[in-house]
Amino acid sequence: MSVALQTFDLCKSFGGITATDHVDFTLAKGARHALIGPNGAGKTTFVNQLTGVLRPSSGRVELMGEDITTLPREARVGRGLARTFQINQLFGTMTPVEMIALVTSERLGRGRQPLRALDRDKELVAETAEILARFRLDDIMDERIATLPYGKQRQIEIAAAFAARPSVLLLDEPAAGVPEAERRELMAMVAGLPEDVSVLLIEHDMDLVFRFATRITVLVNGRLLADGTPSEIANDPAVRAAYLGEHSHG
Repeated sequence: MSVALQTFDLCKSFGGITATDHVDFTLAKGARHALIGPNGAGKTTFVNQLTGVLRPSSGRVELMGEDITTLPREARVGRGLARTFQINQLFGTMTPVEMIALVTSERLGRGRQPLRALDRDKELVAETAEILARFRLDDIMDERIATLPYGKQRQIEIAAAFAARPSVLLLDEPAAGVPEAERRELMAMVAGLPEDVSVLLIEHDMDLVFRFATRITVLVNGRLLADGTPSEIANDPAVRAAYLGEHSHG
């Protein structure tokens, strides 16, 4: 198995509270992987260490075999680690085409005036158009983001993260607050991303998790309780007792 992202003996303490407790985690290249656990399990703290928001108390984080444990957030993005948040981080006054062009322009080193560059930069135009089409944003690309339905805003946020061309994409509850009818479409877009993009989904919706993921990791009290296929996780007695209860999945 080729590895995209990995942690070794990762620990994070806040005073006398251990939020991440010696976690060894592996995200395979091309994976569609979900991280689950009850409230307070340590999922957000763990992901914050992956992305550089928090520095581990001990242990190591590697991206594509490179130690990134002490790298700042911006440097991790530059090396291919992108993230979305539970609450979207979009600029409401911008349009989708402006948002995608801004991220793409930054990645291509075109500076911070993407609309001017769109008039003359064929590469920027082509990449922006491809991403808008992939995420089915063509028909609303010139509308102000703040006026769009929440489900569309989540699509735009994922599209903007994808515009950074990550090798690893971390999605923090991307479907939270999105109407059920739009959730399947949103996650189908994510599942259909190129195979060289490894996806780690942090999610509470178990139906969504079991439809999307080919591998699932369970955190409880900051520790890795289980890691396996959806079938293995659904039938693990320890997982049932700690988290899933008696709700079964095929």
